[in-house]
Amino acid sequence: MRFGLATRAGLVACVTLATALLGLAGQARAQIGSERYAAIVLDHGSGRVLVAANADDTRHPASLTKMMTLYMVFEALRDGRLTLNSRVPISAEAASRPPSKLGVPAGQSISVEQAILALVTRSANDVATAVGERLGGSEARFAQMMTLRARGLGMARTTFRNASGLPDAEQITTARDMATLGLRLFQDFPDRYHYFGITHAQFGGVRIRNHNRMLESYEGVDGIKTGYINASGFNIVTSASRGGQRLVGAVFGGSSWSERDGHMATLLDRGFNQLGVTHTAAARPILVRSAAAAALPRAAAASPTSRATRSARQTPRRAAQTRQQVTSRPAATTQRARRPAAQPARATASRRAASARTTTARSRSAATRRTAPARTTRSTATRNTPARPATARRAPAAPTRSALAAGRGQGSGGPLPAPVPRATTPVRAATLN
Repeated sequence: MRFGLATRAGLVACVTLATALLGLAGQARAQIGSERYAAIVLDHGSGRVLVAANADDTRHPASLTKMMTLYMVFEALRDGRLTLNSRVPISAEAASRPPSKLGVPAGQSISVEQAILALVTRSANDVATAVGERLGGSEARFAQMMTLRARGLGMARTTFRNASGLPDAEQITTARDMATLGLRLFQDFPDRYHYFGITHAQFGGVRIRNHNRMLESYEGVDGIKTGYINASGFNIVTSASRGGQRLVGAVFGGSSWSERDGHMATLLDRGFNQLGVTHTAAARPILVRSAAAAALPRAAAASPTSRATRSARQTPRRAAQTRQQVTSRPAATTQRARRPAAQPARATASRRAASARTTTARSRSAATRRTAPARTTRSTATRNTPARPATARRAPAAPTRSALAAGRGQGSGGPLPAPVPRATTPVRAATLN
């Protein structure tokens, strides 16, 4: 009996332990499976925390660091220390940075605006270092400037050691600090924030896609930045607006970019639900979709008027193509109409050749008749003589045809005009069409 009670107690303990382990496993999955995980979602209007998990635990920012680099660039533009056309030289140190990079050779330079686009879309480490050297004299000095400015923004637990986010054990931040930086980028630089919504940019004829796939996969997202190093996992800071409400969220520690983005979407949905905002197609914001449109007002970039303008521009093209096709058809028809015109000339030549053969045959036949009376006996040769005129009639035909054939291509000695090349006109028509 005692053994039975002990067995039952052991079974209960085992079940309890198994349940606890399963619960932890489920919690780990909910937290995208890593001790590096951290997340937060803030209401932009009030700053209220809507979702949080490990929000103040230190993490490595990876390429989220470039958000601070861009903040420093925007501040320099606002203060007049830089313009969008100012040059950013690429040093040998900057060019030596590992990918992701733009790949500009050392000794060359790019404009400040090109640097902004390279940081936003390609997350270029070489450009980040070059910007740091341009603004701070050296990347190490610029990192100190970034840290001081971050503390001034309320990012109390953030320390920067470089401008790119490349691995450094002392470069740390928190989900709360990065979400705060996302808020300040939107609040402090409303005239520059549109760069974060650019999905593609052109560099030297090469089209570069933004690493932030949520710009196209989640309704309302218009920024901000993604990042990854081994020590941090896949990170992202996202800003999205729906129904007049804006949220800023940060997620650290994803095992893949798709898992990270999916988890970020879930947290944003939860935040919007707390604010009473439901998913509606009408809530989609207007985004600047390419670098070429960055200087245009955002309202004009995707408005119905712009679609109508594109349609109006396409209409003349279609009309021109139609006119081109119509114009090319009569040309082909004209060439076809010219070909039958050569037939009367060929018939005339045939009649002339036949007349010449007939005249020759008649003259030779007459000569044969004049010589026939001189012979008194009918031999086998004499009986075969009448067959000669027939042979004589056929003989001139071959050289006559050869002469005509030779005269066609040269334009002399033959009655036929040079024929129109049949392949020329259809080929040109196909090219025109």
